[in-house]
Amino acid sequence: MFNVLNDISLAALEGKRVLVREDLNVPIKDNGCVGDDSRIVAALPTLKYLLNAGAKVIVAAHLGRPDGKVVETLRLDPIADHLRTLLGGTTVYKANDVAGKDAQTKIAAMQNGELVLLENVRFDSGEEANSDEAAKAFANLCDIYVNDAFGAAHRAHASTEGITRFAPQSVAGLLMEKEIKALGSILADARKPVTAIVGGSKVSTKIAVLTNLLDKVDNIIIGGGMAYTFLLAQGYSVGTSLCEPDFVETAKNIFKKAEQKGVKLYLSQDLIVADDFNKAANIKTVAATEIPDGWEGMDVGPETRKAFAAVLAESNSILWNGPVGVFEWPAFEGGTKALAEAVASATKRGAQTVLGGGDTVAAVEKFGYAKDAFTHVSTGGGASLEFIEGKELPGIKALKDAAKAAV
Repeated sequence: MFNVLNDISLAALEGKRVLVREDLNVPIKDNGCVGDDSRIVAALPTLKYLLNAGAKVIVAAHLGRPDGKVVETLRLDPIADHLRTLLGGTTVYKANDVAGKDAQTKIAAMQNGELVLLENVRFDSGEEANSDEAAKAFANLCDIYVNDAFGAAHRAHASTEGITRFAPQSVAGLLMEKEIKALGSILADARKPVTAIVGGSKVSTKIAVLTNLLDKVDNIIIGGGMAYTFLLAQGYSVGTSLCEPDFVETAKNIFKKAEQKGVKLYLSQDLIVADDFNKAANIKTVAATEIPDGWEGMDVGPETRKAFAAVLAESNSILWNGPVGVFEWPAFEGGTKALAEAVASATKRGAQTVLGGGDTVAAVEKFGYAKDAFTHVSTGGGASLEFIEGKELPGIKALKDAAKAAV
């Protein structure tokens, strides 16, 4: 196991230079302001903990994909401004380079309880290359390294993985610890019955997820574009629906394994179909087994929504990854919206509910649900998906290796 921030006494943090890797990759609006600050807000518990302890807090983060070059529109100044607002009276400095002279000068001048935000770490080509040179440069800035960026933990980069080989001490932050506990518990020791909702567009991207879940859950609800490959595997016509014929045998194998393991798979009973992939297309409701030629499935129908809700009403633990329709368009948002309502209701009656994946989070936010409507809403898109697949994420493995090396 890895060490966590709480393992270090508050007294031992005072005056220490603590470099915290956060996932602050947020949308920036045309006016230069932060669009959605949910990832920044999620980072606050760790940052406030350190600031209140009197640490000198250095924050490393990325924005977008500058590919190792300085891109003016991807500088972190808007995030620094937003941190100043969220942290109230805390002094927040912004370095104009990643780990160079300006960063070093500002860090050297810090007082206890102040914060320096480094420039976009992906401006340094050594970040994504995970070069020893970049990792050492980060490590030289700090006395303690804290990885709080679960959303970047699936990347073996200099600020998420390499740094742990050179930093004097490496631990997980409060958000990282929370993410791992929430996703880990829903997969390992959740209260039964356990239901997984797996949506998204393609079976090919969710094979490992479905395979891993078959050993851990009682029910799997399959929706979204990937569902049409499963319908095709059952011998039904799917019209022009998104489908992967090359994965029909994979879908058949998942049906077979589910039966062997006693896991119930739930597919659509009816569908909302359209005669074009267009938000203004003609639509109608049909049985899932009767999609007309020239029409494509866009959302689950009303009977399916009731059936899925009934499964969720009997579930004590729910993991949701991926929408079940083209929720971005009003005509096809009903299925995903109904799921959000059912999962939120399950949370109210005491079920453990964990949401992972960027599209799932975007959907519940669109429908007006606050984060506390669910037990846990993961900040990690690709990271949460790989965690659910059963992969060991490089950023987490690095913390474990650092803990072993420190013994």
